[in-house]
Amino acid sequence: MLKPFLIALQFLTRLPVPQSLLGSEIASDRQLGLSVLMYPLVGLVIGGMLILFPWLVQEFNYQVDAQIMAAIVLFVWVLITGALHLDGLSDSADAWVGGFGDKTRTLEIMKDPYSGPAGVSIIVIVLIAKFAALITIVAMPVMPLLLIPVLARTAVIALFLTTPYVRKEGIGAKHIAAMPKLGGMLVLLLVIAACGWLFQLAALWLILALVAVFILLRLLMQRRIGGTTGDTAGALIEVIEMVGLLVIAVIF
Repeated sequence: MLKPFLIALQFLTRLPVPQSLLGSEIASDRQLGLSVLMYPLVGLVIGGMLILFPWLVQEFNYQVDAQIMAAIVLFVWVLITGALHLDGLSDSADAWVGGFGDKTRTLEIMKDPYSGPAGVSIIVIVLIAKFAALITIVAMPVMPLLLIPVLARTAVIALFLTTPYVRKEGIGAKHIAAMPKLGGMLVLLLVIAACGWLFQLAALWLILALVAVFILLRLLMQRRIGGTTGDTAGALIEVIEMVGLLVIAVIF
């Protein structure tokens, strides 16, 4: 299962993956499908890197301003992911505004490499919201911050299980087609169970909020383009992370 994990790590982050570990052989469809099931594990890696600085500050009782810590965590977050999901969020926002309700036009705009006013605005809004929530969260025990990247990437599995991929030639088409459906459902249940075990009642409000956001975003995708794309999946990750951080900042 190492290669599917490394494929997922390479697909979702900008962390260096040694070619010697990937091997010279082209990944099989089965390995691509299994890599989707590794998304929560990639989220765990991201979360582990995010909590490192706040954990060191707490462990050694350093005095660091919460805003400085929040800015560092957010910078590391964007750096790890290479702004991949922010790009998907930006493309989706531009497409929704400029597509005028037309599926073909919306999909065409998503392919445009440039960002319009809607795309830039939504990135700024999401980053400001994350930063504001992180100011509160970095002073807490680190476990909630570890959880958010996991839940956001688990939401992508739920999206791929329930929503058709509209670009047959898209980069994610093979991944989704080969994804084990039963395995995907088991991963969803395991992540939710782990979340409930760790956070008990607080987890209920967090999960309910994220499920509501997931349903709303999926409905918007279905109505506009009849499914999902890599860009909308990236947008889902960013919005789930933002809402999750805000909920945690309030209820924890």
